[in-house]
Amino acid sequence: MKLSEFHFELDQKKIASTSPYNRDECKLMVVDKATKTIEHKMFKDILDEFDEGDVMVLNNAKVFPARLYGNKEKTGAKIEVFLLRELNEDLRLWDVLVDPARKIRVGNKLFFGEDELVAEVIDNTTSRGRTIRFLFDGTNQEFKNVVDKLGHTPIPKYLEREATPEDEEMYQTIFAEQEGAIAPPAAGLHFTKALMMRLEIKGVEFAKVNLNIGLGSFRPVEVEDLTKHKMDSEHFRIDQEAADIVNNAKANKKRVLAVGSSVMRAMESSVSAFGMLNPDDNWTDKFIFPPYEPRIANCYLTNFHQPQSTLMMLTSAYLDDHKLAMKVYETALKKGYNFLCYGDALLIK
Repeated sequence: MKLSEFHFELDQKKIASTSPYNRDECKLMVVDKATKTIEHKMFKDILDEFDEGDVMVLNNAKVFPARLYGNKEKTGAKIEVFLLRELNEDLRLWDVLVDPARKIRVGNKLFFGEDELVAEVIDNTTSRGRTIRFLFDGTNQEFKNVVDKLGHTPIPKYLEREATPEDEEMYQTIFAEQEGAIAPPAAGLHFTKALMMRLEIKGVEFAKVNLNIGLGSFRPVEVEDLTKHKMDSEHFRIDQEAADIVNNAKANKKRVLAVGSSVMRAMESSVSAFGMLNPDDNWTDKFIFPPYEPRIANCYLTNFHQPQSTLMMLTSAYLDDHKLAMKVYETALKKGYNFLCYGDALLIK
């Protein structure tokens, strides 16, 4: 397929700038792949869609305060450093994005807080990418504490606002455990403790995998031929317990719901020749776009995404009907659904 086939006009007004007060009271569009029917519900109605023995696979990635504001040495120019990935814990090497990039060069020192944190730029990686080394003599925990203190919740730029104290809680799933992500699995933001308890009482099981979401899923596709797009690699972990829960559900012909694109990509990166989920600790740059037949999940929960994004392409691939995918997005626009991370949800069954 071609990039241009995923184009639509998204008004900024359709992008939710804040999370709903009650996470599970957002809208939920339910699409049946077989009948091609569309229903409109509230997210908490997902309780009616699943039964005893069904499994929801969650990404337990936890967002950390990855956005730092500081100053450049000598000039004092204000700069922003976005922490993407720790490259070496002992050496305190990090892969980062910087802004304004033209002012930050190899050899520059960057200061954060009351000089509580100092970093040196040691390499250029991309036009905005840098490798930096933090000059910090304390323990790893002390370093983490300083980053937590000085860092800001890395809400997306498209929200066109500064992060607030509320974002610390709302830009995080309630089942987040493993810190290291720069964005939450957005489809998981809709779950509440009460809803998960009701699902458990009904007999629905939860399996947790981990994929620390980086920029891979959000990097713009800049080639018309989708086969030429390269995803950034992201680390994922699937333990034996999660694999057993999923495989048992498949063996009993129960529903396996992938909660978000990160879960879908992690599971599809670790499938056996017999279509079962393998435990794994690895890296994936898997790009799922049409035509593609997922081998693990038989249900998919996601949000409504940017036009021409890899996330939208995954939705189309899962629906296995691009015309239906475009109809789903057209319907969402007409019916007033909110888009992107704080937006409404889409369940494909």
